[in-house]
Amino acid sequence: MSAALRIDDLVKRLGVLQPEELESLPFGMIELDASGKILRFNKTEGNLARLDPARQLGKSFFDDVAPCTKVKEFHGRFLEGVRRRELYETFGFTFRFPHGTRDVAITLFYAQKTQSVWVLVSQKALLAP
Repeated sequence: MSAALRIDDLVKRLGVLQPEELESLPFGMIELDASGKILRFNKTEGNLARLDPARQLGKSFFDDVAPCTKVKEFHGRFLEGVRRRELYETFGFTFRFPHGTRDVAITLFYAQKTQSVWVLVSQKALLAP
């Protein structure tokens, strides 16, 4: 099974993903409410970003945690997806951290069941065709 198919399966289950499943994923997963506030932040992303996942809950993803994402290519897609209540898009992005940059593939997905947006952060190779 290809990585893209596994991600498609995961995206379909996001509304019912159990906490232990979220923590066991080999890539970063962040759940945001419609305003961009962090609802869930898995430990894989915490390790990669060098952030304590528990301390990110309730913070604004775009203003407080990852201000480099407050650009049209990322934040604009998020806002449009929230407005339309429909979003499933994958794109390349470079995170800029004090400890260096990280080139990743981002998948943004609007979950109808929870009315939230999931940010899936993976190495670009995982999503390559």
